[in-house]
Amino acid sequence: MTSSDKTLKIYIPRDAAAVSVGADELVSAFEAEAQKRKLAIEIIRPGSRGLLWLEPMIEVATPEGRVAFGPVEEKDVASVLDAMVANGPHALRLGVAEEIPWLKKQTRLTFVRCGVVDPRSVEDYIAHDGYRGLARALTLDSAGIIADVTTSGLRGRGGAGFPTGIKWKTVADTKADRKFIVCNADEGDSGTFADRMIMEGDPFVVIEGMTIAGIAVGATKGYIYIRSEYPHAVEAMNEGIAAAKRAGYLGDKIRGSAHTFDLEVRVGAGAYVCGEETSLLESLEGRRGIVRAKPPLPAHKGLFGKPTVINNVLSFAAIPFILDNGAKAYADYGMGRSRGTMPIQLAGNVKFGGLFEVAFGITLGELIDDIGGGTFTGKPVRAVQVGGPLGAYFPRELFDTPFDYEAFAKRDGLIGHGGIVVFDDTVDMSKQARFAMEFCAIESCGKCTPCRIGSTRGVETIDKIRRGERVAENIAVLQDLSNTMKFGSLCALGGFTPYPVMSALKHFPDDFGPVPTRLQAAE
Repeated sequence: MTSSDKTLKIYIPRDAAAVSVGADELVSAFEAEAQKRKLAIEIIRPGSRGLLWLEPMIEVATPEGRVAFGPVEEKDVASVLDAMVANGPHALRLGVAEEIPWLKKQTRLTFVRCGVVDPRSVEDYIAHDGYRGLARALTLDSAGIIADVTTSGLRGRGGAGFPTGIKWKTVADTKADRKFIVCNADEGDSGTFADRMIMEGDPFVVIEGMTIAGIAVGATKGYIYIRSEYPHAVEAMNEGIAAAKRAGYLGDKIRGSAHTFDLEVRVGAGAYVCGEETSLLESLEGRRGIVRAKPPLPAHKGLFGKPTVINNVLSFAAIPFILDNGAKAYADYGMGRSRGTMPIQLAGNVKFGGLFEVAFGITLGELIDDIGGGTFTGKPVRAVQVGGPLGAYFPRELFDTPFDYEAFAKRDGLIGHGGIVVFDDTVDMSKQARFAMEFCAIESCGKCTPCRIGSTRGVETIDKIRRGERVAENIAVLQDLSNTMKFGSLCALGGFTPYPVMSALKHFPDDFGPVPTRLQAAE
């Protein structure tokens, strides 16, 4: 705080992760303490920077930059305020936020503004290089925009990893009287929170990305499909859309151009299968969320039977950087066919949980041991699950695997949405395999037999194995059942459920035996 500016600027995150551990209460506490001292303060509510083990992590503007403190509780408010006013030491002082090692090691392209800007202010977004990608897109034709997206190497960040440029070109080339852009924000994987964080912390980057997509393919309307468990994200996106409209970045003749594009938020009821694009479309159209058979592809016949671009939140959020800085700037990061950065989410039994954005190529071991700091309990890491509840379990022997689509596929795994859940050596992997089958049975839309019946039979078969009933024969049945689900299911829910089951069986065979016997052996 300088002598010319007597108002203390304090940043307290409004992200759901921070709110869940008392961020809103801190706002009231700081206001009350400041009033008692007759101290002028301004509280700004950005998103989270993603260091979730330090939440609520609050910051104060100083001549050196924004200095962070965390995790702050209500009982710390008076002493933290003293340290802020004096710009002095405190047990919870973390230093200038950008210099915190966990943040400094990252390559933040998508999340560069998250935790920095006021997510309700389009002016703040523009002040931090926002809408520069759209400004350039308005100078290009459809082919030019799509060429940039294609050359960048961006692949769908929702899990499938399909090249974004090819999808956009397919929609652009398909003749129709109307086209749509749909953002899949139905983030339902365990251990994932990147979509929520970006929507709550930087909603305009999603809006800008979707607007560029609309201009590129000739769509005039877009929908953001958000699961009902994300009320803070729903509010943030609705407020962001309203602000963008007021500023002329949505609606008719965007920024004086000939282009029209509008957005609307739709809230889903929380069915996991609605993360699959065709189920999502069914839900958007007001029907029960069940999988559609392909073809036709949504790019040809999607929402309301019209050509539709469906991408994940993170895919759209990467677009403004690509248009602003050029395809090569994005493609220079990563390895092989995995270009750019991936926001990796560390969760489960991990010491430093949070979001870590980095270029593709970092190894699984680096992420778990160096970035994540090992387990929260201090016990050895036994397994990690990458890619949500349908992802494979990797033992420590596979921790040399680079975070790369093809590298994971070679080892029968998948990156999915970039979530990593860590387990220590107390985990029972047969129980985890059973959970995968049970999860599929509960969440199946029921349209195809391999998923609907196979998952139920899978739970029963694993229960028999765990009871010690004809273990070898039932393991053979489980393997056969998994292959049927993998190759016979209509969508990835049934098709990917075998990944956690078979990886647990392959890497942790000793866990598949009579439970009492194993417990006695462990003792």
